Order: sequence, then structure tokens, then C-alpha cells
Amino acid sequence: MRGTRTDGNRFLPQAIANGAAGIVSCAPPLESLAMPWIQVDDERAALAILAANFYQHPTEELHLVGVTGTNGKTTTTYLVESILQEAGHTAAVLGTIEYRGPGFDYAAERTTPEAPDLERLFRQVVDAGWRYAVMEVSSHAIEMKRVMGLQFEIAVFTNLSRDHLDFHGDMESYFEAKKKLFTGLTGVKPKLMVLNMDDPRYESLRAIDPPRVITYGMQPAAEICPSHYHFGWDGTDATYKTPLGELEVHTSLMGKPNLYNIGASIGVAVGLDIPSGAVQSGLQRLRNVPGRFELVSAGQLFRVIVDYAHTDDALEKVLRSAREITSGKVIVVFGCGGERDRTKRPVMGEVATRESDYAVVTSDNPRGEDAMEIIREIEGGMKGARYRVVADRREAIRTALGEAQKGDTVVIAGKGHETYQTIGDRSYAFDDRVVARELLDELISGRHQ
Repeated sequence: MRGTRTDGNRFLPQAIANGAAGIVSCAPPLESLAMPWIQVDDERAALAILAANFYQHPTEELHLVGVTGTNGKTTTTYLVESILQEAGHTAAVLGTIEYRGPGFDYAAERTTPEAPDLERLFRQVVDAGWRYAVMEVSSHAIEMKRVMGLQFEIAVFTNLSRDHLDFHGDMESYFEAKKKLFTGLTGVKPKLMVLNMDDPRYESLRAIDPPRVITYGMQPAAEICPSHYHFGWDGTDATYKTPLGELEVHTSLMGKPNLYNIGASIGVAVGLDIPSGAVQSGLQRLRNVPGRFELVSAGQLFRVIVDYAHTDDALEKVLRSAREITSGKVIVVFGCGGERDRTKRPVMGEVATRESDYAVVTSDNPRGEDAMEIIREIEGGMKGARYRVVADRREAIRTALGEAQKGDTVVIAGKGHETYQTIGDRSYAFDDRVVARELLDELISGRHQ
């Protein structure tokens, strides 16, 4: 296959030497090779079709739920899994954090695996007797045909905001990639669409007109919406209007974005005919999602939150959620990833300074870019603001914690569940949660000396 940096056809001699029995390629056959050569128009589509056929189309035997959107995918999949478990159904989960199911449980390399890996994992799920799976579907995966051939029963749309423009080029292309999940990548549309009625793209998706649509959101016109809600540091209490009747919900998840994630998960539950009692207990059962508004505590007098927010929209929402339940200052540590959409960098800077009382700008995963150059681009949106630049991420977190007083909240944004930091072409062990806890221990012990 042709990639972004090289062409797999360059390695044909090695493949043949390693025992390849045939070749599928967009390139014309080489007369010098005496073996089967199938020329195709699209290598990635061919790979997906071959994988589905090889593993005998396992998703045809599954209740497969696909969740797409810019933010909220991971939490929604975890909520759906928890609801299914309370209803007595085991479910495989594949997404940004992990791939987990019968006989497999490991950290994810990417949000959505390649087609052969997906089909292999789903075959394991089916052969183990499991009948449910919920997965995140990234726009990259859709465009690169990784999910071609999968039979989605339910497709969920969370929201759309600026992200991945380095790959898609513009917002319309980004949305059109997401939209393909709902128009039927396999030639068969999902049986149910669960749509966020508050998102500006709702009408475009609603016009696809599949057999069934369930809407959720904050507006009363949505089939699923909270009529009352209250946030606190112990979680969220809410009353939802739903097709199942009125649901009283208590969850340890915090913040307004989670009201949407809960609504989406209820929509999936309705589509799968899950009883209301299992929905309520499933929502309550989920204690937290790794790196999503995750509290870090070492006995300090202020709150520390680690969150994966790495887009301007997500950062704005997490800071507003923190503000809503914080009596003191909101302090944020953040950066932007290298070799990713550069246009969002000054926007992230503007959001951070507008929504926080003090910001510490640092490195994220600079990859092959210079960390200070990324920071300078972020600073373009922070003119006149109160902030500090500390390029070393550990020292930046230390700086933010040192600024915090009783009643304040420190938000460490961007990396969430990640356990590494990528600098150049190497990845180093780095977990915001672990680092924050270590520095809090140092801070507390130092104050007591």
C-alpha cells in the first residue's frame, strides 16, 4: 500500500523473499514476477474486503455500535459498555485508550485499528460467544477504509469541532468523512442513528433518512434531554426525558459535556432495547474514564484534573466545567501536538487565557517539530494575557501546582490517559496523572517540613 511517507511497492522483493504467494497492488504487474498479481483501483479498500472475507464477516453476527465525532467518543463507548454489562451483556470495546474483549486487552496504538486487525478481533469476539461490541470510529479510519466492510447496527454522532485539519484540509471535508459512517460504508446503512440535535451538522445527518433516528441534546425538542441537572465534585445528578420514560441519573462523571455523552449512551440503550433499570445502574456504575476529567488527589487543598482536551472546543468545555464547580481560581497547563493541525494553536491559546485565571504553556507531543516553535504559535492567541511558558512538561505541571491555593482547580490538559511523551522519533514514559501525584507528594511533604 502507498502511505504518507513511503510506498509499499518498494518492498516487493522482501515480501517475495519472505514467502508472499501473491500481490494486490494499484501498480501494474511486473513481467519479471511469475506469481499472481491482482491490480486494483484502491489498495486500502481491497485490504478491507479481503480481511472481511478472510474472517467471514464477523460483524454480521454482532450488535456493533460505532461512535464518531470530535469529542466524547471514548466516554460514550465506556458508558454504553457499562449499561450493557448491567443488562447482562458482555461487550468488546475498541477506541483511543484500549482494545478490550475476549482474549485481548491492550493499549491502543490508534483510535481505530487497521481493517485486518479489526476483523481478527471481531472474529475472536464472535467465536467467544459475545454478541455486542462498541467502538470509536475516527475520521482517519473512515477515509483510510479501515472500517469498510463492517456492519454497524447503530451509528452515533457526538459533535464536530476543529481538529485533524492537517489531514482533511478543511472542516467540510472533515465532516464529509464522518458522514460516511451514516451513509453506509458497507453498502448497508446502520439501522439506527443516534444524533446530537444541538450540533450544527445535525440537519445534514438527519437528511440521510435511515430506518430510525433517536435524537439527544439539551433542547426540549430532543427525544433524550436533561430537564434538571446539578454538578458537584462528587459527580452529576440529572433527570432525563427519554423514550423509556423519565430517568433519574447519578454518575460520578462531571461537567456539561458528559450530559451529552450520557444522552448518547441512553440513545444507544434505547436502540438495543435495554430496560431502564439497567440504563440507570449502568450510568451509575461507571466510576471514571481514564484521562477524562480525571481527579488526581494526594490530600492537597485544591483540585487537580487531568483531561485529554486537545482541541479548542474540548479545552473550552473542560475549563468551563471546572469553573462551574470551583470556588477559587482555574489554572490550566496545556500545549499542542507537533505535526498536527497548526491552525488551532493560537485558538487554543486564546481559549486557555479567556477561560482560565492563569495559564502555563508547555510541550505536548512535539514529535518532529521544535517545542518552542509550537509554543510561539500558541502565544499568537495570548496577547496581553496572564500566562507563563515552561517548555518542560513536568516543570510546567510543578509551576501550576505551586500557584494553586485552597479552593483552586488545576487542569492539566492535552494528554489525558497517555503514558508517554513523543519527542523527535522517540517516546518517553510520561503520564500526567503519575507526574501530578508525584509533584503533589513533594509539595505536601515540603510544606510539612
